[in-house]
Amino acid sequence: MVYLWTVIDFLFSVYQFMVIAYVLMSWVPQMRDTAIGQLLERLVEPYLSPFRRFIPTLGFIDISPIVALIALSLAKDGLRALILMVI
Repeated sequence: MVYLWTVIDFLFSVYQFMVIAYVLMSWVPQMRDTAIGQLLERLVEPYLSPFRRFIPTLGFIDISPIVALIALSLAKDGLRALILMVI
């Protein structure tokens, strides 16, 4: 079970870094046209789009990625609690 949690934790961490990289790429729009930018868009945008629908922007600042990262962290913590209950 410890090995399973290690793999799940790693996957959550990788996805969190993907979200952060995708958000940082918005500062340099040309980066989204690269192959990596398009891959990140296909992997991250489906997760971010529900948050963007419900959370309005504050002027020019989009806080939905912050809320999405918090939700991802809470999901990871909840999954860890469930796995620990099974052990």
